[in-house]
Amino acid sequence: MSKGSSNPDLIEIVSVADVPYLGARVVKTQVGSIAIFKAGDEEIFAVLDECPHKKGPLSQGIVHGKVVTCPLHAWNINLENGMACAPDQGCVKTFTTHIENNKVYFLRAEIMSYA
Repeated sequence: MSKGSSNPDLIEIVSVADVPYLGARVVKTQVGSIAIFKAGDEEIFAVLDECPHKKGPLSQGIVHGKVVTCPLHAWNINLENGMACAPDQGCVKTFTTHIENNKVYFLRAEIMSYA
């Protein structure tokens, strides 16, 4: 069994293995639902689980590369920066992820400042 981080600046969220490849896992936080994605290269990203267009659940979208397509109106959202891909405009809040001992962590200060 792996140990969590001893760093008090990090909040343990989920095991990397619990985030499906080219999919998402949703966690409820004090800032709302956050979708944690595993991209095609297995990099982990986290965004607020609301499309900037009509607040569709991005976690239910299709992941391709480092982009997720919203299931409601097919907006493409870049997981690296939260920006909608052209021609659409808008952005969703992204959260920094830290991987340690096969666990996904959020930065405590980032979550607290957004709350």
